[in-house]
Amino acid sequence: MNTPFRGFDKMNEVYFIGIGGIGMSAIARFFDAKGIKVSGYDKTPTALTRELEASGIPVYYEENVDRVPKQVSLVVYTPAIPAGHKELEYYRQEGYKVVKRSDVLQIITESSFNICIAGTHGKTTITTMVAHLLRDSGFGCNAFLGGIAVNYGTNFWSNEKNVCVIEADEYDRSFLKLNPDVAIITAMDADHLDIYGTAGAMEEAFIDFSKRIKPGGLLIRQFGLKRGRDLQADEQLTYSLQNESADVYADNIRMMNGTYEFDIRIKGIVLENVKLNMGGMHNVENAVAAITVASSLEIEHDRIKAAVENFRGVKRRFEYIIKNNRLVFIDDYAHHPEELRALINGAKTLFKQKKCTVLFQPHLYSRTRDLADGFAEVLDLADEVVLLPIYPARELPIAGVNSEMILGKMKKENKKVLGKPELMNWIQHEYRQTVNKEFGEVIITAGAGDIDNMVEPIREILKEI
Repeated sequence: MNTPFRGFDKMNEVYFIGIGGIGMSAIARFFDAKGIKVSGYDKTPTALTRELEASGIPVYYEENVDRVPKQVSLVVYTPAIPAGHKELEYYRQEGYKVVKRSDVLQIITESSFNICIAGTHGKTTITTMVAHLLRDSGFGCNAFLGGIAVNYGTNFWSNEKNVCVIEADEYDRSFLKLNPDVAIITAMDADHLDIYGTAGAMEEAFIDFSKRIKPGGLLIRQFGLKRGRDLQADEQLTYSLQNESADVYADNIRMMNGTYEFDIRIKGIVLENVKLNMGGMHNVENAVAAITVASSLEIEHDRIKAAVENFRGVKRRFEYIIKNNRLVFIDDYAHHPEELRALINGAKTLFKQKKCTVLFQPHLYSRTRDLADGFAEVLDLADEVVLLPIYPARELPIAGVNSEMILGKMKKENKKVLGKPELMNWIQHEYRQTVNKEFGEVIITAGAGDIDNMVEPIREILKEI
């Protein structure tokens, strides 16, 4: 596991188009850690791009063919970049080696021991948990995360051990370029239908991903997956929150002030009194999957338990922004009905007596169109819902598809659609004034668009409650 990475020894400079993406910035940091010169373009400054710049990586915010570096060995781009991007067109026309982010991960994983976490829900949290368990226990790994690990304030770290923990992204079929030794599949629910067309085609892609597990490798899959028996690997383990028919599951779960304590049963072996300081029962299940990986690598149980207890979570995954007796403010990346279900149920289970208000920004017109019924059903679980307009990301508008489409399907009466300025005004002048301070309340911001930019302004308004 200590063989050095191959394929990059002759590179002198790499340029990234879309360097501010969560996955792209991790790979940029990988090259930087290897001593290779890195620079890149992104549309607008963000917290991620500012951190890259602070670490000495130049980032540019204007398409400028005259300015781009001409001596680069490799150009990496994200599928989110438009095909007509001037810099991308220039490098292609001039014959530079131009590849997707997934191609770079393919090269990296050709010469390393790889733990790849896939699935339509939970993969960022589990990937970060696994990487943290390996780092904190002293096992060691390189980590390519789809979120910011709160413990370390980053989405990438390097290590001399030739082990990679990688979030395996199903979007654009990117995960079919990876070479796992250990793989996790958390869920195969319908998503990215703009890419796959049908739920069946997406399920087939996950089956193809399982076929990429190396001979003798291990697949850890959630118990009860619809086509779980079609997944392939020489060795397989199933995991579950509490189903005793699974190979690995949690038992004797106790809740105390937003902390969970539980036992893990792994085929006759018991890890007693595991403590997780992270909200949501779905995160207990995520911990079960991560612990299964660590156990398969024969990491000592006491080291595993200590690492779980000091895991501080992932930015925007059931992240507590405010937490006191009067108000609990949670921010989460949830953008699929099942993710929202886990989020809302988790909050209502932990804080049973508190009113639950959800501020949700739908992500993508196509996802809203395809899953509107599911969004409406799940949002009805909350006590009050405010929808923001759809965040389009890479898409153009679709006629008749908007946030009112979800609103109209909801049965709850306490619901509305507000633009960003109206939402901030509502929080300042209505919500803030009516918070039930005796029993306390829960307010949640959720979505994968730019709703995270509103978290700090909302916190400022609510922090004195």
